[in-house]
Amino acid sequence: MATITLSYDARNVIAKKTIAYILSLGVFKKIEKTAIDLSLEDVKKGRVTTYKSTSDLFNKVLG
Repeated sequence: MATITLSYDARNVIAKKTIAYILSLGVFKKIEKTAIDLSLEDVKKGRVTTYKSTSDLFNKVLG
């Protein structure tokens, strides 16, 4: 099975209706990413912050 990834403006009404129509045909299916997939994507893109201790965390959060 091949995978197609689409990028579109979610605020564009025509794009949303077109995607909804294509999905309603039943030929294609939408695959939702699981929480673990989203978390692994965050790690790969470097959107994770680490702290040496809880004191460092609280100093950063509370100022």
